[in-house]
Amino acid sequence: MNRRELIAAVAAHSDAEPKTVDAVLRGFTDVVCATVAKGDPVVLSGFAKFAKIQTKARMGRNPATGAAIKIKASKKARITALKGFKDIVLGAAPAPKLTKPAPAKAAAKTTARTAAPRTTAARATATKAPAARTTRATKTTTAAKAPARTTRATTARKAPARTTTKR
Repeated sequence: MNRRELIAAVAAHSDAEPKTVDAVLRGFTDVVCATVAKGDPVVLSGFAKFAKIQTKARMGRNPATGAAIKIKASKKARITALKGFKDIVLGAAPAPKLTKPAPAKAAAKTTARTAAPRTTAARATATKAPAARTTRATKTTTAAKAPARTTRATTARKAPARTTTKR
């Protein structure tokens, strides 16, 4: 699910305008990023914890040579899924019921590309489904599951077989 699909799903589920949902989502990401960048964790109970983790400098070993090397201190962003989220994703708890977005809204936004009539071949290639194949000789369409056989006459002749003679 991408950002646009997420906004549409949340708008349909909460009966809000998509522009309002988009503004709230942008505000949420801005506030979480700014708060975590300062070093404070953000915890959404039952969902996720966003935190900035600082590691200390330490000694390690090069696995190829076995030589001791110094690993410098670093900072990392960590997002931890919490118990409520894990239970729903792993199937221990039922997922919340969502409302489907109305298909009339999606149908109202037609563009010139989608409004133009499309041929069968263009539709097959646009949906990434196995394309139907046609043969030149019979002009019939066969399913992509069975390979199409063409019955074209070849224009090139085979060279005669070479014979060797003893001299």
